[in-house]
Amino acid sequence: MSQFPGANAAPDDAEYAVVGAPLDVSTTFQPGTRFGPDRIRRFARTFDDYDRRTNSFFTDHSVHDAGDLHAWDDAGEYLDFLEADLREWHDDDVTPLLVGGEHTVSVAGVRAADPDVFLTVDAHLDLRTEYDGNELSHATATRHALDVADEAVIVGARTGSPEEYERAAETDVTVVPPEDVAEWTPDLDGEVYLSVDIDGADPAFAPGTGTTEPFGLTSREMRDVVRSVAPHCLAFDTVEVNDRDDGQAAALAGKLLREFVFTHAAEPSA
Repeated sequence: MSQFPGANAAPDDAEYAVVGAPLDVSTTFQPGTRFGPDRIRRFARTFDDYDRRTNSFFTDHSVHDAGDLHAWDDAGEYLDFLEADLREWHDDDVTPLLVGGEHTVSVAGVRAADPDVFLTVDAHLDLRTEYDGNELSHATATRHALDVADEAVIVGARTGSPEEYERAAETDVTVVPPEDVAEWTPDLDGEVYLSVDIDGADPAFAPGTGTTEPFGLTSREMRDVVRSVAPHCLAFDTVEVNDRDDGQAAALAGKLLREFVFTHAAEPSA
């Protein structure tokens, strides 16, 4: 397995930790998220170390690559295992950068971080109580996050069931549809967990994902959301990248991870 480019810090010196979580058990259309962490590392190789906007180098931000936590079929057990690992990073004041894997892994990330707000970029509401009888499906991620966070903000959502839209109408959920994202300014109350499901992007920008949904966000809109939210965050993840394209989805996910680090390091705890 390769290392995320520039993530050269030793564990004891780390301020950020890349943690791969290649869970791939409930994808409902095109599987392959088990390859996500490795592809995101691979397609980040071409990025320059230097970031002009923040006048900083990625290698100077003390990022450690902790490798992948091998996944197995029992999603419940795996989430407990993953949560325990991520909690150790938080206890050491290290910000986890979780790399999926299907969106279900975000449940472990949220449980470990214990945020006030779960903010996700996602084509789907993910507010189902179950999907095909599976209560730990990737389609339930935001519903589970609300067991921990006080509120959820879903940016870029453009599809869901009637029951999900009924749940989204409650006061603890805000939905920002794609057509409103360019003018949207976050109004966040408390500490935030940021989850980027790559299918929030239009499939023209990120076709390598399990359940593509047209009329989505541009890659620049995704970037701007990450930049605006990162200073408020306890943790970050990017999920649902698979191996069904030529690397577009993986490259976008890797670039957004770097945008998170550059912005979070420049404006911590805004």
